Amino acid sequence: MKKGSTLTIICGHYGSGKTNLCLNLALESAKSGKNTVVMDMDIVNPYFRSSEYKQFLEDNGIKLIAPNSAGTTLDTPSLPPEIYSIFFMEDTNVFIDVGGDDAGSSALGRLASQIKEDEYQMIYVINCNRILSREPSEAVTLLKEIEFTSRLKATGIVNNSHMGVDSTLDIALASENFAKEVAKGTGLPLLFSTVTDFALGDREVPENFRTVSRLVLFPWEMN
Repeated sequence: MKKGSTLTIICGHYGSGKTNLCLNLALESAKSGKNTVVMDMDIVNPYFRSSEYKQFLEDNGIKLIAPNSAGTTLDTPSLPPEIYSIFFMEDTNVFIDVGGDDAGSSALGRLASQIKEDEYQMIYVINCNRILSREPSEAVTLLKEIEFTSRLKATGIVNNSHMGVDSTLDIALASENFAKEVAKGTGLPLLFSTVTDFALGDREVPENFRTVSRLVLFPWEMN
């Protein structure tokens, strides 16, 4: 990465809310006045991905780099040569939205050698309310698979445990022990936990928590 630039990789289990977190972090970056880029590397799942929010990103001054098939009906996803441009950007915060699980992280492995040449942050997003990751041991195993396939090491964990439109602050608070166990099992720091802004109500944001907006919607909510 060039002078003044940062690279943040967002990975996790399908449905963990990693894309929503990615959009929130990118929006926060853009609002601070920083040049911001979101790179969608999810070439597995055609739904709930950053590419679906191209107009939203552009409206907020955020550049999107997406698979060639994004926004089409093509079933032959591929990554454009433009992905390599992130290594030459100056004064830019780059956020990479990785596909779910080890299958999705395989695309990231193509950039591993170049990513390792610079400093990067790789955030592992966890949600104890999703199947196959409800036990700390399951979340730990999943991360190992993602790291193996991507050929990169995670640097921190974000606890994004929620229940979509049914989220409450109590649900988020109840996930703290789960998050601490995952952090212990992986040897990684728990960076913070999230609570959806509407779930907070009139209560204060708990210590080590950050609010996020629900930006990623179900298809029927986008019409």
